[in-house]
Amino acid sequence: MPSKIVVSKATTQENLDKVYAVRTEVFVVEQNCPPELEWEFEDESNHFLATVDGEAAGACRWRKTDKGYKLERFAVLQKFRGFGVGQALVQAVLDDLPADAAYIYLHAQIQAVSLYKKFGFEETGPEFEEAGIRHYKMIKK
Repeated sequence: MPSKIVVSKATTQENLDKVYAVRTEVFVVEQNCPPELEWEFEDESNHFLATVDGEAAGACRWRKTDKGYKLERFAVLQKFRGFGVGQALVQAVLDDLPADAAYIYLHAQIQAVSLYKKFGFEETGPEFEEAGIRHYKMIKK
């Protein structure tokens, strides 16, 4: 049981390397996402690293798109799932968005829809597949 979850903006190369390691483990290794689909828009994104008792546990990012603000790449290492790391990541990203961020959206993997609903996101449109994984587009209401 984790005693301390900390989420911070990843701005140093050391922390970005930890972010990429978490994403590689979750998306490329565990979910078989092709690496070329996983690594895009890195330089224009704001990256976050979650640690549990000082150990890298999760990662995510947000970026501004032509539609609004997109929350992306939420990943929690398997041994840290179920302890609130995902919730801490979502809250940190929402807290970091500009005050005028009117349109906030994400593409949620099916198993994560309930997490995002806790933060006011609602599914919109039909289920779709991205990188071989079932998703819903969700918009913050």
